[in-house]
Amino acid sequence: MENSYSLARCRCFNIRAIAGAGEKIIVDLSVKALASYLNDHLAGSVAAIELLDHLIDEHKGHRFEKFLVDLRDDVHADQEVLQNLMRKLDLEESSVRKAGAWIVEKIGQAKIALSGDSVGLLQAMEALALGVTGKKLLWRALRTVEAELSQLQGIDLSRLEQRAADQFERVEKERLHLSREAFTSEEKT
Repeated sequence: MENSYSLARCRCFNIRAIAGAGEKIIVDLSVKALASYLNDHLAGSVAAIELLDHLIDEHKGHRFEKFLVDLRDDVHADQEVLQNLMRKLDLEESSVRKAGAWIVEKIGQAKIALSGDSVGLLQAMEALALGVTGKKLLWRALRTVEAELSQLQGIDLSRLEQRAADQFERVEKERLHLSREAFTSEEKT
């Protein structure tokens, strides 16, 4: 009974059993690839939330504080969807990747601070635009295997992809505004 449960549970991961002495289960590399892929995106969401928290703290009362808070809330909601999916797939979250993302984000904060307020904000928006684009591509990639992974059923991947596209448009609008601000106005003290 244990073997049939394991095989049924793992079939969606392209896992196959080799009958013989001890009935070994061989894990296809696609499981590792999926775990790595999802963990990379999870780490990206950790970095994005850290960056957004930093920007919110640095720009309280600024004209785009609400934009930053709303974007952080959206990224956090998408992060929860990803974490729930990883739990459904019985994949562990990589604490090493999350710690690495945290460190990279802290280095990014220093870079942004050294670049000056306007250019630093522009670079932060570009980093967020790249992250949101990656998230849109994540949801699209998962749609291609939706039929093979029963754990994806019930997750509206099309809606998540569209939400990421909408987030990109909001970030891009702000990025273009910051571009004009950074390159056409005097530095503010």
